[in-house]
Formats: sequence, C-alpha cells, structure tokens
Amino acid sequence: MRGRPIVLGVVGDSASGKTTITRGLVRVLGEDQVTHVCTDDYHRYDRKQRAEMSITPLDPGCNYVDIMGQDLHHLRSGEGILKPVYQHADGTFGPPVYVKPHGFAIVEGLLGYHTPEMRDCYDVRVFLAPPEDLRRRWKVQRDCSRRGYTTDEVLAELDRREPDSAAFIRPQKRHADMVVSFMPSDSGDPDMLDAELTLREGLPHPDLSAFVGDEARGITMVERAAERHICIPGDIDRDRAAEVEEAIWEKLHFATHLRSQRLGEFTIGIDLHRSESLALVQLLILYHLATARAAISLGGDGARLVASPPQQSAEAVGAETGQAGSDRQAAATPVES
Repeated sequence: MRGRPIVLGVVGDSASGKTTITRGLVRVLGEDQVTHVCTDDYHRYDRKQRAEMSITPLDPGCNYVDIMGQDLHHLRSGEGILKPVYQHADGTFGPPVYVKPHGFAIVEGLLGYHTPEMRDCYDVRVFLAPPEDLRRRWKVQRDCSRRGYTTDEVLAELDRREPDSAAFIRPQKRHADMVVSFMPSDSGDPDMLDAELTLREGLPHPDLSAFVGDEARGITMVERAAERHICIPGDIDRDRAAEVEEAIWEKLHFATHLRSQRLGEFTIGIDLHRSESLALVQLLILYHLATARAAISLGGDGARLVASPPQQSAEAVGAETGQAGSDRQAAATPVES
C-alpha cells in the first residue's frame, strides 16, 4: 500500500441501511483491500448496564468517543489498531481484535461525525436518512429476525431512543458530502426504492445533468446554492440506468478493474435482489473513493476541494487498489447497531 488509506464514513441511525450500502462496496473493492470498522464497538456500557442506567447507545456519553477518534486517526495514517468488540447477538463485549490497515477503510455506525477531529479523518462522508416509518420497519424486521427481540420490544426501544436520535444522530447529516434517502416508490416494490440524494460541494461530484428528464424514466435534479438534489427513481428504465453507469465509468477510466455487475445487490431473507437505484448510489460513492485514491497516488492528500478528478492510468491505480474483479466474493457482513 503506497500512501495513506482512503477513508469512507457511512453514518446513520440504527437500521438505516448502512450495511446494505457498504456490503456492495466491499465486494467491488475486495475484502483484502478494505479495513472495516463499526463504531458501535466503542460502546462504553453493555446492554444490561444501559438498561440499568436508562441510557441509549446513541448518547455520546455511552461511547468512548475519544478513543474512537484516536483510532480513526491511526487508520487514516495507515496504522493498525486494537479495536474493542461489541457483540450484538447478546449485547456483551468480546475480546478486542487487531485490525490491520489496508488501502481503503470503511467506518460505519451511529456517531462517526460527532466531533470535528473525527470528521477530518474521512475522504468521503455519507449519511443515510430514510423516512422514519421505513427505518422503523427495517429495524423491526432485522431485530426480530436476527437479534431475538419481539416487535413490541423493538417499537418500545425506538420510542425510547427518539430523543437521542433527534439530539445526536440526525444533526450529523449536515456534515455529510452525500445524504442518501431511500424511500418507497409509487410501485410499492421493495426492489424499487427511490433514492433521493443531496450532493454538497467539497467533493468533485460527476455531472449527471445529461441524464435529467427525457422521455425514458430518468433522474431529476434541482440545484440550490451549493447543493444538488437528485432523485433516482426505483423504477428507472434499465437502459437509462446503464447509460448513467457507463458515463460514470468513463470518468473512472483509470479504475476500470473495479467494474462489477454486483453493485445494487441486496438480500431479503435468503433471496438475492437487485436495485438499479442502489447500484447508482454505490457507484457514486465508489467514484469518490477511486478519485481520492488516484489523488493520493499523484502525491496529493485526497480529492476533497479538488476541482476535477485527477487523470491516471488504469495500471497505476490498479497497483494501488488491487485487481478486485467482478467475481470477487462478498466480505463478512458488517453489523449495524
């Protein structure tokens, strides 16, 4: 690994879709190229202690935020860390594990942008903000099927957490480069969620204006001050989606080895599904990761505030990122709080 790792942050409330977003990126980049860290591991109290103290894991006081920040700085510097382990299955702590640095680091969790020191560690900051009714439905489905809760227990916990969600989690949205909101489409098909994105200045986002509107079911875009608001419909025409993807890949000509047909995949139970809107969101994030990697390779400190992506050959960037082909198998599934 030459140069420091590229650090992606994916922050959002519990069951907002963090794992779904990151899983596809790890598949493409290659699990041997990615260090994955979940900031939920930095909880200060276990589940039993939190219940006794009437504190939620969303409260910064319930987390070792200072150690979290120190470890993020170590990861950005290409140094290994000894990471704590929180076990979601039973709400207890396991023995810490040594985490090796790789070319990319994906950091997901609840409080990743809580302090300026932590925010400065990221090359790309993504915040997930689905509508609350959808997030609650996702959390009930996940916690009842994987974590042994009843529906009533999950709903009661959601209500108990709401003040802390409003106070500590949702305000982090203002620090994101990309705010992503998946929401039900008119079709009601879970494979066809609309994706609403807010793209902020600070990163050189690709120009998608050529794909706005048209007769085919395409994207919509509104520019407000320093933000672009884009909607990718869940039922976007497949040919239209392919055109958008191709345009982004043309800008990533220096990273063609990352091309994969597995973007947009997700599971419901044991069934594999694909979403065109999810694939485009993941590709936009991948665009920024690859662009930052190329900037580092050219001696810079990332792509933030760069007017246009640096030009570099596929061979040069391939040496930096590793030849993660389209048949790369999925990494171990990250865990959400």
